[in-house]
Amino acid sequence: MFRRIFDFFSSLKLTIVCLAAALVLVVVGTLAQVNFGVHEVQQRYFQSIFVWWPSGSQGLKIPVFPGGHLLGGLLLLNLIAAHLRRFRWTWGKLGIHLIHLGLIIMLLGGLFTDLFSFESFMQLAPGETKNYSEDQRAMELAVIDTSDKDLDTVTAIPEGKWNKEGAIEHESLPFRIIVRKFYPNSQIQSLDKAGAKAAPAATEGVGAGAVVSELPRATAENERNRESIVIEIVPTPASGEATAQSLGTWLVSDALESSQTFSYGGKTWQLVMRPERYYKPYSLTLRKFSHDRYPGTQIAKNFASHAVLIDPESKENRDVLIYMNHPLRYRGETFFQSGFTENDKATILQDVYNPSFVAPYLACVVVGLGLLIQFVYHFVGFLRRRNTRQA
Repeated sequence: MFRRIFDFFSSLKLTIVCLAAALVLVVVGTLAQVNFGVHEVQQRYFQSIFVWWPSGSQGLKIPVFPGGHLLGGLLLLNLIAAHLRRFRWTWGKLGIHLIHLGLIIMLLGGLFTDLFSFESFMQLAPGETKNYSEDQRAMELAVIDTSDKDLDTVTAIPEGKWNKEGAIEHESLPFRIIVRKFYPNSQIQSLDKAGAKAAPAATEGVGAGAVVSELPRATAENERNRESIVIEIVPTPASGEATAQSLGTWLVSDALESSQTFSYGGKTWQLVMRPERYYKPYSLTLRKFSHDRYPGTQIAKNFASHAVLIDPESKENRDVLIYMNHPLRYRGETFFQSGFTENDKATILQDVYNPSFVAPYLACVVVGLGLLIQFVYHFVGFLRRRNTRQA
């Protein structure tokens, strides 16, 4: 049984089938970008075990084609099994071994990049300081205790906790948050414009005078989902007490620019939905943002951010200049000059964390070394045979 499994994973037929399927997947995924954004296509085709149909359905879905993770995993197992099956240690095979090792490093590096890397953005206005970046494709529900004048206590609830109905409890909160309705994409209208039969989305806050309607999920690159949730805040009953009286329902949405406030337990609380934040042990302060254009045109010639990097742990305090093709690399993260806001009021830095960014370079070096050794070995052998015949 083990022999059959090993023969299957080490067979050349599996290699050909996986490479052919990968070629089809790349072509189909590339064509799909006409209707869907790059990130949507990555999730559906390349960052999945299977390609599912229908893709936008929330109910029963059928796997119709292997996804990128499955094909990549099969190719990796096939490469390792085939190498073990045919492994013979001789100096003449050293180049072949290095080439296989380089390919394995490349496949593993791609897998680790897909699983552990992430990108976010930091928007800074001149004079502004931030110690966090924001994810534009993930939201969080922030419950903020603003009772202390000097310090806000924030409880951030990630999207995976509230994108389905249910109760949310946290030790820092004296109440439970019950998700009554989640809208992956929504539109909010004032109650007076929605018609006489429209019902308010919530009983408290902005939702008491607004109506929320669900929209089809946006997938195009230039479109954005406006997520909304209707939550009920229920105080956590003390021991021996019956169920506490509800504080009402609230509409919290990405489409609402300002936070909503309520009082409980002698404290003032705020509710706001915002992009998920990644806090850092250091901060960046923007001193100046430059956006140069070619004379007489609106074509960008150069845009750069002059900032100050402060890290209390390492006592780092230095000026940094981030501009096109010259990123800032610090603590395993890379900050690129990504863009700017309207009228150059703020700069936008792209923050990329990729723990396996060295893998492609290492793989290329190992494969190149293997090819060189293999070429030299056979070339020397050719010269020896020719000299022998001439002698």
